[in-house]
Amino acid sequence: MKGLSGMSHARVIALAIAAGGLAACGGVKPQLAGQRQMATGDVQHAALATYVKPGDLDKYYLFYSGGHSGQVFVAGVPSMRHIATIPVFAPYPGTGYGFDEESRKMLGDFTWGDVHHPALSKTDGDYDGRWLFVNDNANNRLARIDLRDMKTKQILGPIPNTMGNHGSSMVTNNTEYALVATRFSVPLDGQYAPLEEYKTKYHGAVTGIRVDPKDGTMSVGWQIMTPPFDWDLGATGKGPSDGWAFWTSYNSEEAVGKLEVNASQKDRDYIAVVNWKAAEQAAKEGKTFDVGGTKMIDPAKVPGVMYLLPCGKSPHGVDVDPSGQWVICSGKLQPTSTVFSFEKIQQAIAKRDFKGDEAGIPVIEYDDTEIMEVPVGLGPLHTQFDGKGYAYTSLYVESAIAKWKLPPYAKGTDPKSLVVDKIPVQFNIGHLVTAEGDTRHPRGDWLVAMNKMSRGRHLNVGPSIPESSQLIDITGQKMNMVYESFTEPEPHFAQLVRAEVIKPIEFYPKAESKDPNAIWQPSEARVVRDAAHHTVEGKIYAIRSYYEPQRIQVQAGDTVILHITNAEQQRDEIHGFAVTSFDRNVVIDPGETKTVKFVARTSGVYPYYCTNFCSALHQEMQGYLEVVPPGRAMALYHNGQGVALSAPESAVADAR
Repeated sequence: MKGLSGMSHARVIALAIAAGGLAACGGVKPQLAGQRQMATGDVQHAALATYVKPGDLDKYYLFYSGGHSGQVFVAGVPSMRHIATIPVFAPYPGTGYGFDEESRKMLGDFTWGDVHHPALSKTDGDYDGRWLFVNDNANNRLARIDLRDMKTKQILGPIPNTMGNHGSSMVTNNTEYALVATRFSVPLDGQYAPLEEYKTKYHGAVTGIRVDPKDGTMSVGWQIMTPPFDWDLGATGKGPSDGWAFWTSYNSEEAVGKLEVNASQKDRDYIAVVNWKAAEQAAKEGKTFDVGGTKMIDPAKVPGVMYLLPCGKSPHGVDVDPSGQWVICSGKLQPTSTVFSFEKIQQAIAKRDFKGDEAGIPVIEYDDTEIMEVPVGLGPLHTQFDGKGYAYTSLYVESAIAKWKLPPYAKGTDPKSLVVDKIPVQFNIGHLVTAEGDTRHPRGDWLVAMNKMSRGRHLNVGPSIPESSQLIDITGQKMNMVYESFTEPEPHFAQLVRAEVIKPIEFYPKAESKDPNAIWQPSEARVVRDAAHHTVEGKIYAIRSYYEPQRIQVQAGDTVILHITNAEQQRDEIHGFAVTSFDRNVVIDPGETKTVKFVARTSGVYPYYCTNFCSALHQEMQGYLEVVPPGRAMALYHNGQGVALSAPESAVADAR
């Protein structure tokens, strides 16, 4: 273990070659020996397991949340190589995101977000490769990435009555909804109430974000009002529990101030057990009240929508196993993960086997639904599955992962016997993800540990250091650490999906273009000035290795709107467009049209050029924006009126 984790991948491969085993590998992943000591043979096995030779492809996509970077990172598994960054909630000059008009509009007034929990769209409980949903914990939003081109297509929000969209995004079995829960309780509808009125005037909310089955467009469907708890992670049911969702809460004490102390007084907090299909029906039947234009359900007045189930103190995660029968909750402040039976939860509800209520919401009897408290270790957070009857739980305090057996259990089973393996990680693990581990059919081969600290396990880059992600082979009875990589701050959760499920395009086909400003011939390039409104609008043609036109004239004070079409129809023939001094830079993929808008406030001459290397004559791909001083004649416009001019010089001469 120690010998591998401190080495580069190249060094590991070198050792494998020295051991004589690499020449015959052929890219096939062998079974690991299951040994815990990283002897030479184990290093060889680890190297073979993770080596993807040049020209070969990884078997999995790993979609990391980017935390407060606001982005999503894409890596390959088993190589763990970073492939791409998908910008979501923050501008990203590398792809021009946040500089064109469409993405600027999506970002709105925010320049950052806090991405925590990506969730892939599903069909029949398995990933279908259409969309990736990600939450913004900071600014209460939800975004949808289209995996056809791996670009953000919609940002919804801020979601009403939500502060800290943390318990999100949890996608239902057929992507009917992306379910979210607010982290912080606040007065509803943006009203003000002092903290002294926290218990009476503050509320949380669980929201059903409806997803259009054809194009993925999101809209707010309904909300469920909750007591002023802090909602954490969630999970959706499957199989017998399809139609239900679960969230953990902390601060059921409804305390304010130093929650480290005040929110840890009770022995147990709660899981919210939500019948989202019943909530959907209640909204259709009008069993709601209006809160700022949102349909809000009071679960105390609409029975059957929400129940509370006690769980270990200060829980972080609640997870549903692949069969949909077992609901697992882990309390950060107790060394166990509790297994609940969904069947017994349903029986308790049917019998009204409740232990009082919270704000009119029935509290299910713990002892009648709990199957086992499994002693997994210190600081359990999050659980994933392998589809072979085992669960894997991250242990933050212990800096380890526990592998343990799921039910059914024989009568009299010793809980300690259920933990079959434990592996240390470096350092302070938060989330973990297994291959398709939150679907109905996990793959059972890889696990990625997302550690909160890397503790000097890389070249020193100063006080601000990256996070450590460690790849673990789970094909055998024993877990085996095989590789380590480092990521930008700060992955929280991830989705690990087979490469064949995702089917991205290589360019935007011309036949599919619906942008009214797209042009496909240099003769279609035009610039029009509306003198009355001081507006210049142009359609620019971009191809290797020139723009048409290469000269644009505007008058100081004009609003400039430029639509740039990349007319290429080949993979990776990408063009950029930047105007110096105007803070505008876009990257246009083959077959794509993007729009930039700015005010030409200061007269002068400003080059525009291609920012993305495109050919041997990339440097020559440039033009000039002339910003003419007020009162000076403009060469390209007849009397400064709105004359449409095509770009070629012959047309310019005619206009003169």
